Amino acid sequence: MGLSVIQEQHDVILQEIKNITQDDWKCLIVDRTSSKIIDNAVKEDDILNNNIATIEGIEDRREPNPEMDAIYLLTPDSHSVDCLLADFECRRYRRAFLVWTNLIDPNLRRRIDDFPGVRQLRASSKTLFVDFYPRESHLVTFRDPWSFPMLYHPSCNALVPKHMQSLAQRIAGVCITLGEYPKIRYYRPKNAFHEASVLSAHLARFVQEELDGYAQWDPNFPPPSNRPQSNLVITDRSMDLMAPLIHEFTYQAMAHDLLPIKEGDKVTFHTTINQGTAEEQDKDMELGEKDKIWLDNRHRHMKDTIDKLMGDFQKFLDQNPHFTDENADTTNLNSIRDMLAGLPEFQEMKEAYSLHLTMAQECMNLFQHNKLPDIASVEQTMSTGLDEDFRKPKNVLESAVRLLDDEAITPSDRLRLIIIYILYRGGVVMEDIQKLLTHAALPPQDGEVVSNLELLGGKTSHALKEPHQAPLPLFPKDPKSLQPNEEYSLSRFEPVLKPMLDALAKGTLDQTVFPFVKPPLDPNEDLLLAQGGSLRAGRPNWAAAGRRPPENRPRILVFMAGGATFSESRVCYEVGRERSRDIILISSHMLTPQLFIRQVGDLSRDKRQLDLPMERPKPRAPAHLFERPAPPPMRQPPPGQGAPMPRMGGGPGPAPGPMPTPPPTQAMGNMNLNPSPKPASGGTPEPPQPGTDKASKKKADDKAHKEKKKRNFLGMKK
Repeated sequence: MGLSVIQEQHDVILQEIKNITQDDWKCLIVDRTSSKIIDNAVKEDDILNNNIATIEGIEDRREPNPEMDAIYLLTPDSHSVDCLLADFECRRYRRAFLVWTNLIDPNLRRRIDDFPGVRQLRASSKTLFVDFYPRESHLVTFRDPWSFPMLYHPSCNALVPKHMQSLAQRIAGVCITLGEYPKIRYYRPKNAFHEASVLSAHLARFVQEELDGYAQWDPNFPPPSNRPQSNLVITDRSMDLMAPLIHEFTYQAMAHDLLPIKEGDKVTFHTTINQGTAEEQDKDMELGEKDKIWLDNRHRHMKDTIDKLMGDFQKFLDQNPHFTDENADTTNLNSIRDMLAGLPEFQEMKEAYSLHLTMAQECMNLFQHNKLPDIASVEQTMSTGLDEDFRKPKNVLESAVRLLDDEAITPSDRLRLIIIYILYRGGVVMEDIQKLLTHAALPPQDGEVVSNLELLGGKTSHALKEPHQAPLPLFPKDPKSLQPNEEYSLSRFEPVLKPMLDALAKGTLDQTVFPFVKPPLDPNEDLLLAQGGSLRAGRPNWAAAGRRPPENRPRILVFMAGGATFSESRVCYEVGRERSRDIILISSHMLTPQLFIRQVGDLSRDKRQLDLPMERPKPRAPAHLFERPAPPPMRQPPPGQGAPMPRMGGGPGPAPGPMPTPPPTQAMGNMNLNPSPKPASGGTPEPPQPGTDKASKKKADDKAHKEKKKRNFLGMKK
């Protein structure tokens, strides 16, 4: 089995829980962020089957359980620390095993260390470095779209250092989880004029410091491996402004561009299954690693995806001839969907095929309705600088303006076309930008989207007589080496990331544009690795390098600051297959063309309107966490015995009130701090229940025990 970052994170989290429980039942306490991290990688049953009695949210109302230990798997922020200290204050659990998803700030750690009685309450404290969300086996995001304005908005300069530190810790966390201590390189653009041009250099140094610090703290890092040292490349959105704008016609990218796919804790598409039958229902279908059809087709060209879906369905009919309708047309997507509705015996397969046939059909409908073939033809010419015959193009402006006149072209596609044209030209006169927007019937404020691209290094305007030229590609291609392919002529453009990864894998990546943070002693070591042997050898081992077993394949990690595109994710898999590498793409968030244009437009908005999480008021721990349990009610005396006791000095006095609640330290002294004994048979002990004795434990019903285990997962009542 090949590398999967999802599985790696799953194993790290689960192993830590196993190390702490050690066959003794414990509670697992999570906050909202850590629960999302866990839920993204680990199944509920995997956790509950490792001696976890309950999983509860730290903000929720919880019954005190002073006879049981708790594992706190928390985000290292002030809110979680407030809630933790509230639990300490009321001695909610016997002992606390603290597990942080990332490095905790020294000031927050000091607050915990200074808490009275912390030595008795805190059993251990550990950092896991799992503060990230693997989305695919080789794709990691931080689910942080606010990273874009914090890095590029002119008014966010004061926030950049703190945000970069956070990014660096998370990038280092991915490396640590994968057991990688990579050589770090970064993108240094030539002739850059934008302020953020130093972004990659600073971030790369931050990551290097984080990894160096961890290596000094953990002498066993990195773990022993037969793999060569990995590479980490830090780059940012300014390296390729075309990729987020171009219409991409591979299945995943096209679907995210055209369809209302919902991005949340899960990636889902709302569709109707069993359409036209009694079982018809609307359903949010997840698009993820468990969906084999999605997994097999997401990087295929849409034409090939449809052929594959139809071919697979025809193969199913051949294997199950009793389902075949002789009059059905199995070459038509709608006919196949109708046939699927009549297969109740294959519900899961039916839903999966129905989902993807629906998505493919809707994509193709929009492809034709919005005249995407015409748009893409012009886009490909401008983005590559070559026409379909790989020659210098002619009449580009006329072709673009003709499309701007077409009412079938949507306003968002017109704006994308204008931006691509301006980037292709290396900027135009400001008056021409306004003319293009007016001609396209677009609002004047769309001009801000164009001008804001300069904050990302895009040249969009110049003076009337100012000399200028079209920008040179970072990795120029030789037109003579390119072969025309009519079938895929609308997919000639490739993201800059592809030739960059290809050059890195071959050991030929330009060290002036992509320098090392720490230059290696041998500047040719990557070239030697690519050749699979020594340059002094009689012949290079090209074939041997391609036959590496999956566990020994060299690894390349790429961090794309400012968001990554699905086309860039695709090329990581493609180059990985071609060059026998495991290439992991990491980014703050995934970009669609609509999101990219909106975020670029926001760069000219008032910072206060952006609702940046870093500037929101800090949440406070809920008041109910500080509530003390009510004292037990006083037993009423029998009739005739309720007279008040006389005072020592004689005379009646007031009836005694309820006993005061003991202070926390006194209450702690009354608790049983000894761990519950393990059974002599060596089996797994039952989870102790508060307020029960051994006899009642033996009589506990097994069904009730299972219900208790599943009573609460990630703060959600079952």
